[in-house]
Amino acid sequence: MDEEVQKLFERYEALFQRSLTGDFNEHEVADLYASEFIAATPAGVMAGKNDQTLVRSMVQGYDHYKEIGTQRMRIRGIRLSRIDELHCVAHVSWTATYARDDLPETAIDFDVHYLVQVLDGHAKVFGWVSGDEQALLKQHGII
Repeated sequence: MDEEVQKLFERYEALFQRSLTGDFNEHEVADLYASEFIAATPAGVMAGKNDQTLVRSMVQGYDHYKEIGTQRMRIRGIRLSRIDELHCVAHVSWTATYARDDLPETAIDFDVHYLVQVLDGHAKVFGWVSGDEQALLKQHGII
């Protein structure tokens, strides 16, 4: 399980970085996620399907990240909490780096907790829990 989850997040990080440069591949990004997922943030809890709605949301998200000056998104570390032989929570520590003409390079550390399922040797995200991204961005003067 550890190796498959590590590979999943290596792909996740690489695809995120490519998407920031405008190289968004909807099939590769969609392949990171299970057919259905849940998400919990301070804005509430939502459920969704891995379909064109998710793809549109991802495109909008990457456009927003580029607009606010996101330059890099790097994984600092991953810690797993096993649930059973097929499921775990991947506690992923990220560093986001922002830079714009009106903003010196700024790095922000944050964590996201991903629910991961490994079936047939392939890990996929089926949910995530994250903190208040908007508040963190405001605190650092990004938005």
